[in-house]
Amino acid sequence: MAIPTSSPLLPLIKPLSHSSLLNISMLRRLFLSSSSHRFLPHRPKPSSPGKYAYTAAHFPSSSVISRRILAPKVLAMAERPTHSTSCSHKYTNRLVAEHSPYLLQHAHNPVDWYPWGEEAFAEARKRDVPIFLSMAILFEVGYSTCHWCHVMEVESFEDQGVAKLLNDWFVSIKVDREERPDVDKVYMTYVQALYGGGGWPLSVFLSPDLKPLMGGTYFPPDDKYGRPGFKTLLRKVKEAWDSQRDTLVKSGAFAIEQLSEALSAAADSNKLADGVSESALRLCSDQLSGSYDSKFGGFGSAPKFPRPVEINLMLYYSKKLEDTGKLGLANEHRKMAFFTLQCMARGGVHDHIGGGFHRYSVDECWHVPHFEKMLYDQGQLANSYLDAFSVTKDTFYSFISRDILDYMRRDMIGPEGEIFSAEDADSAETEGAAKKKEGAFYIWTSKEVEDILGQHADLFKEHYYIKPSGNCDLSRMSDPHKEFEGKNVLIEREDISELTSKYGMSAEKYSEILGECRQKLFEVRSKRPRPHLDDKVIVSWNGLVISSFARASKILNVEAEGTRFNFPVVGSEPKEYLEIADKAASFIRKQLYNEETSRLQHSFRNGPSKAPGFLDDYAFLISGLLDLYECGGSVDWLVWAIELQETQDALFLDREGGAYFNTAGEDPSVLLRVKEDHDGAEPSGNSVSAINLLRLASMVAGNKADYYRQNAEHLLAVFENRLNDMAMAVPLLCCAADMLHVPSRKQVVLVGEKNLKEFESMLTTAHALYDPNRTVIHIDPNNKKEMEFWEAHNGNIAVMAKNNYAADKVSALVCQNFTCSPPVTDNASLGALLSKRPSSSSA
Repeated sequence: MAIPTSSPLLPLIKPLSHSSLLNISMLRRLFLSSSSHRFLPHRPKPSSPGKYAYTAAHFPSSSVISRRILAPKVLAMAERPTHSTSCSHKYTNRLVAEHSPYLLQHAHNPVDWYPWGEEAFAEARKRDVPIFLSMAILFEVGYSTCHWCHVMEVESFEDQGVAKLLNDWFVSIKVDREERPDVDKVYMTYVQALYGGGGWPLSVFLSPDLKPLMGGTYFPPDDKYGRPGFKTLLRKVKEAWDSQRDTLVKSGAFAIEQLSEALSAAADSNKLADGVSESALRLCSDQLSGSYDSKFGGFGSAPKFPRPVEINLMLYYSKKLEDTGKLGLANEHRKMAFFTLQCMARGGVHDHIGGGFHRYSVDECWHVPHFEKMLYDQGQLANSYLDAFSVTKDTFYSFISRDILDYMRRDMIGPEGEIFSAEDADSAETEGAAKKKEGAFYIWTSKEVEDILGQHADLFKEHYYIKPSGNCDLSRMSDPHKEFEGKNVLIEREDISELTSKYGMSAEKYSEILGECRQKLFEVRSKRPRPHLDDKVIVSWNGLVISSFARASKILNVEAEGTRFNFPVVGSEPKEYLEIADKAASFIRKQLYNEETSRLQHSFRNGPSKAPGFLDDYAFLISGLLDLYECGGSVDWLVWAIELQETQDALFLDREGGAYFNTAGEDPSVLLRVKEDHDGAEPSGNSVSAINLLRLASMVAGNKADYYRQNAEHLLAVFENRLNDMAMAVPLLCCAADMLHVPSRKQVVLVGEKNLKEFESMLTTAHALYDPNRTVIHIDPNNKKEMEFWEAHNGNIAVMAKNNYAADKVSALVCQNFTCSPPVTDNASLGALLSKRPSSSSA
């Protein structure tokens, strides 16, 4: 097991001098380095505490600086004792009034914790003492946080002696990184920049005016492992505060000044240099191709994380190559994307019994996962499989997209349509068990499968590589400490045609039996203690999922008639998915949007969080709303997307320097504003925003359209060096740069009464083919609200609607390069228009 690493010894000896800080050029290099790498330690030995330490590399929204690869150090410590279930507590602090599950876990520590806020800051100023800031992530929701966060709680924060030192000498603040990523960004960046390493738990000492004084990650309670003990650290900080306060405070202020200058990128020009978009797209595909694993799929080696932006890039570039007649190269890129999706779907990282995907695979063959399920993975992966289906029309991909969507529909959606954040990796093996174990809910013994499935057990076991000794043996990285000995993580390794031949049955019958077996195992699994559900609703992640449900409602309509589905796929009518997207968007508008200020809140759990919406919340939600509208949703969603874009520009846009900051800069307690571009486990807010702006520019007309395009180009110009030098770190930004220079985005305009069956059919045809440079606009001339919207935002659309309306018919026009096709009124003609290769393009 790894611990977060840093070098916290220097500030214990003397205050940080200016020369000990990274200079600006070094910071910029660091900001651009190692951005596509992700670090995960091996699994711990069974005797080790918990499982993983989480470095900043794990978390999808961390800055590029905090994603540096860190060296692991293996430690062995005692397992955390289980908390009493008694409702009586010896200690209670202010965190008891918070909503965050992570903060609530610390509500009964003897440490006098404060949440982040003015009350704590005022107390520090009043007492004239430093602040101790402890930050972590509820990355393993429910029972535990990140492992070393948890160890430090037991060793230090539950210790009365340590608590007395903290309470006497400091004001102590606890922060949940998921609730306040803006606060985390400041101090994680500080620790990373100074020490070259970092992670959670993040332990930082601040002046009462919130300037960082010194920091690190995990500290044992006493000096050991070559690290200063936490008690030693507290005494040294107290001594330094008493004797060298002015120097410490000046050092912290200087650090923030340097970081602010280094991380607030700006463009010398508001134009992207000629050729950058073309070269960046090609460079990114070349870099990804160079890291492609032709044996197991994916880009890079173990541990393997789903990174859907890589699939986005390969499919986007293959479409561009195909449009210019380079079919061989196009097929090579598609094969990499498709094979990766196939290997992931067949691997243990996919939950074959209940649907959806786990967080990542610890080995190179996508087999043994970290069993947590994150909402942002589900939304993006569902879209990746939908894209693959729209290219191939192979129901393998539509089945997996349905599998993900149906999992979310069953297990992740609340009563008002809100979509929850995550399910834990750990669960108890039996009811009432004192300890929880990694993957206990998901793994099987061979005997369990035999007892449950009876006559079909042999078929199922062969299909999913189930063995009496356990099957976590495909890689030396899968289970190095024999944690899963005798257990099986389902994985498909055999060719289905060979197995159907062996068992003498049709593929349809074989698949039907597998579905029946999965359902039986699901029913048994449902009686096991469930992993904890993180029922926090995060706006940005809901935006990603709104997109996938909306798109599925149209793309899946073109599955072959008579397609049969087996468990865990429900086989819903695709239109039901649009209703789910609509309800999720409605929940956010009702609970997390202020109509008067036009602002979002970041998250919801038992009420809206105190944290405001961040850039990702606006950008991802706008993207989801555009998909919701284009796939048949109300024009109200398009209106709201435009309103949100206006608010996003007002809050986050650097109008002089270009691009968007991650925060609004209104909270004086947040000392840094960063412009992020890295497309990691989640895409960056700037990448998504660039595409949103170009999509909006293709819908509206006049000055508004020009404004959107100019902002998109200025944004891209800010990250021109990134596109030129490290394109693989920004795959979605590469796609956005190319979209900017597409001669004209294709517009499909549908005119007709939306209650007609033909309207749904034509809308399906409009979305049937993969084309990321297409905008779909639909308008009913009899709908006063719609007509008023288009008359105000794009008079040409309103005129088209009036001129092409015919009762009981739906007309479609395809517009590009400032010309529109004659209207067509049948699917075949519309499909033919959309299938035409562009007359000119560049690869």
